[in-house]
Order: sequence, then C-alpha cells, then structure tokens
Amino acid sequence: MPTPTIDTGLSLSPGTDRTLSILEKLSESHRGLSVAELVRELGVSQNSVFRITATLHERGYLYRREDDKRYIISNKLFDLVRPKVNEKSLAVCAYESLRSLSQASGETSQLLIRSGNKGVVLEQVGGKHPVKVLGEVGLSVPLYSCAPGKAILAWLPDGELAEWFSSVQLKKFTTTTRATRKALTQDLETVRANGYAVDLAEGLEGIHCISAPVFNEYDYPVAAVTVMAPIFRLPPEQFPDLGKKCILAASEIRDRLLS
Repeated sequence: MPTPTIDTGLSLSPGTDRTLSILEKLSESHRGLSVAELVRELGVSQNSVFRITATLHERGYLYRREDDKRYIISNKLFDLVRPKVNEKSLAVCAYESLRSLSQASGETSQLLIRSGNKGVVLEQVGGKHPVKVLGEVGLSVPLYSCAPGKAILAWLPDGELAEWFSSVQLKKFTTTTRATRKALTQDLETVRANGYAVDLAEGLEGIHCISAPVFNEYDYPVAAVTVMAPIFRLPPEQFPDLGKKCILAASEIRDRLLS
C-alpha cells in the first residue's frame, strides 16, 4: 500500500487577510482613516472594508470618530495581550502602587514592559500639576534612552543583555543619551549599584525620569515603574528619595503578583 502524502500547504483566509491589513493600516495613522481612505490605501472593495470595519467597531476593536467618521484602533487589542505573571495582570497589580507613587510625588507614574528591543507603556497615572508629562498607553520607546528601559536592561541576564546589544543600533536623541555600548554599560552598572535608574533628559529634552524594576519569582525584570517630570520640578538632588519610592512601589507590585 502506498504511503499517503500530507499536503502541508496553507490555504489562507482572504477575509482574515483583509481584516489584518485594515488593522495594520489603521495602526499607522494616529488620526484614523475613513472607509474611503482604507479602500484607496489597500485596494480592497468598499463593501468588504465597510463590513469588516463595522464588525470590528461592533466588537469594540475600533472607535469611530463622530466628526469625520474615521476609524481608530481601540485599546481592546492591547488588552488581549497584556502580560501576566502567575496568571495575574501586571497592569491590575501595578495600578494601586502607581497611583500612590503619583500622589506621593505629584508627578506622572508609569508601568513599562519590554517588548522585543523596545519598551512599551502598559499603564499610567497622571500627575497633579497643570503642566505635566504624559505619554500614551501602548507607546513604544527605545529601552536605552529612558529610565524604566534602563532599569529592565540593568537586570537582564548577561547573555540576554549581550544579545540585546547586538541587535540594536544606539543613537543619540539628546546630548545626554548614552549612545555607545561603553557609556550605556557603565550607566547600567550604576543602576544596579543604586537599585534605581535615572533618565537625565536622555530621550526627550527637558524631562527627567526615575525608575525601579519589578521582578518576578525568578528575580527577572518583567517590568519597571517610573516617575517622570519636567526638569525644573525634578532636579538631581531629589533622585535618591524618589528612587526609594520607586523601589518601594516596585516591591509592592511584585508582592501582589506573587501572592
């Protein structure tokens, strides 16, 4: 009897392919896109785009602006992939500590995770001042030019850190960016010695940040908690005290994750 052969070829779903193309195209536009714009950009029929966007909107994956009818991706996709530790949501476990940290400092606090070679803002609590520094949940940033990114990098295993170095191209964003391997390595040694990381306007001019890592049960840095503020409200003499507050908040988050 002849040996049966197995067809390993994939039969792609056209509908799924169009849906993903629409989501990818929308992710490139902060102001959103209308059905007509999506049709023009993707070369897909208007009927198909209309049905797919209507379905995604009904399921909560898209918002539709009232003024110009443009579609914008909602946070629901991000919610599906929010990282967990021991089946507990990092964002949920961190929120109370972020709020306390923001109240104690008066400034914006954030929780950041590593995603590949970038850092991603997972949660945020705004500060109390009229002039404050705010990011966006889901925003991705270079790990080496922000305090939370450096807090994570500082405690990566040596092999993983070496792999990260080999896969990124360091460049300057400001005059203080650690844009060489030697400078960044020295900075990470200081981070480990202090227990917290400092961003001296290394990613954006005029902004200082302090951060401490959040560890899992294996002492691996799964996230970092940070406080960010304009330079005039966060001078270097405040770094040690705020660093201690970040370390305490990170420890509280770890306790909730592991309890």
